[in-house]
Amino acid sequence: MHEEPADKPGILRQPVSVWATAFAAVVAFMGIGLVDPILPAIAKGLDATQSQVSLLFTSYFLITAVAMLVTGWVSSRIGGKKTLLIGLTLVVVFAALAGTSDSVGQLIGFRAGWGLGNALFVATALAVIVGAATGGAESAIILYEAALGLGISMGPLVGAVLGDMNWRYPFFGTAVLMAIGFLLISTLLKPTPKPATKTRLSDPIRALGHGGLSTTAFTALFYNYAFFTILAFTPFILGMDAYGIGFVFFGWGVMVALCSVFAAPFFQRRFGTVRVMYTALALLVVFQLGIAFSGHAGIIIFTILSGIPIGLNNTAFTEAAMEVSDAPRPVASAGYNFVRWLGGAIAPFLASKLAEHINSDVPYYVGAACCVVAIGILVTRRRHLESLSRVDIDHTFQDAPLPAKA
Repeated sequence: MHEEPADKPGILRQPVSVWATAFAAVVAFMGIGLVDPILPAIAKGLDATQSQVSLLFTSYFLITAVAMLVTGWVSSRIGGKKTLLIGLTLVVVFAALAGTSDSVGQLIGFRAGWGLGNALFVATALAVIVGAATGGAESAIILYEAALGLGISMGPLVGAVLGDMNWRYPFFGTAVLMAIGFLLISTLLKPTPKPATKTRLSDPIRALGHGGLSTTAFTALFYNYAFFTILAFTPFILGMDAYGIGFVFFGWGVMVALCSVFAAPFFQRRFGTVRVMYTALALLVVFQLGIAFSGHAGIIIFTILSGIPIGLNNTAFTEAAMEVSDAPRPVASAGYNFVRWLGGAIAPFLASKLAEHINSDVPYYVGAACCVVAIGILVTRRRHLESLSRVDIDHTFQDAPLPAKA
């Protein structure tokens, strides 16, 4: 009989402040997929083209990406809690204003303001959860990815239910939910200590000089292009009402959540983080080509299945960015997210333009090609990710049972 190790705190046994932050994170990530079911309705209601409506994603993620560079500078000066509350306030204000839009230009502008608030909140939320959660950084990242998966899966359903009544209602609904998150964090989260060293504005860019972080970030840029081609463009080719689109992306989001929280850690421990990335990127190539070559039923099936590699990669890339760099986690996260969200900003608009000028299959060919480029970056720069293999080995030894006593 071997001696049992001391009980470690379960991933679900967390301080109430962690759950309050996680709830607000769920709502923040709901905002990503919230507009999916109502994209056709917005285009019709505001007399806009697909590419114009796609700018709702582009403005949101472009501002989110750029704002990532200042989140650490802000939070290191006013503290994590105040940064979270400022971010939530901006989301509440601009989500509510988005619901009052009379033109697609106004809506795009309000989504940009929403993206600023979301960047301040999301980047800081990860650091706050890592700092306050029990069970170490790995458990905290899994909780964060669980919030991401749940938010992304619930967003389309909420968007469908509210959007079926009026395309404006999902924006008002998000404002209300984020206001609740504001109240929870303001009352349940204790003031977070300011770091001993203040973050400079240039620190996230400097951090990208690290070979491992830059490799992870630029691989994620091409991966995110493929990710957001599916998320932002597919609603236009499904030919379904808000409920139909909402349920398709709910199924997709469930796959994202399950694979982020359960499958990714399982496969990382057995095969290593980098091999998980290779496999997930290859699967995403297959599923995107499946969407391009399929009829209506096939598009639905492959869209839902694409949530599997996306869930695997969301966790694998986030952990890689946190582990591979020697920069402080908030700084590494800011640099990584700045680069990767650029992929989310470019994909929706370019995919819509390609469809308008060529045909609706081409965006998925380009998305598949981006995954191939991402695999190529991993192959050619694999030496920069050797430290991840050591981390995976450490995790394997930590989880192994203790040897039996003689």
